Amino acid sequence: MTVTERVAYLKGLAEGLDLSKETKEGKILAAIIDVLDDVAYEISDLQEALGEIGEQVDMIDEDLDALEEIVYEDDECGCEDEDDEDDEDYEIDGDLYEVTCPNCGDTIYLDEDMIDEGEMACPGCGENLEFVFDEEDSAGEKTDDQE
Repeated sequence: MTVTERVAYLKGLAEGLDLSKETKEGKILAAIIDVLDDVAYEISDLQEALGEIGEQVDMIDEDLDALEEIVYEDDECGCEDEDDEDDEDYEIDGDLYEVTCPNCGDTIYLDEDMIDEGEMACPGCGENLEFVFDEEDSAGEKTDDQE
């Protein structure tokens, strides 16, 4: 039995008992039953709205599941990324130098050939980075061509 049905039962019971609305007790009981009737209809409206919201949430959840399948389908297949394969194939001969971009703060690792070019665009932000590489020989002195 719903709340609306129970309030309707109380309303019918009060009418069947022929409660007088002229007495103090009759007035208060009639007012309580009217308030209960209003509350019951409000609850009914809220339950209906909640049901509609629940249906909308279910539709959004289904759409999100479909979107996740599209976005993450490559990750779920168990395949290696082509980028991962490229990283494994790339071997570095010589030393690596760590450079931090002053614009975005990304750390970039460069080999001597990249530094010899003198400049490059930061892969993170596109800022033009210029390099001045001071190489010291084994005696700790600068070489003539790089002073």
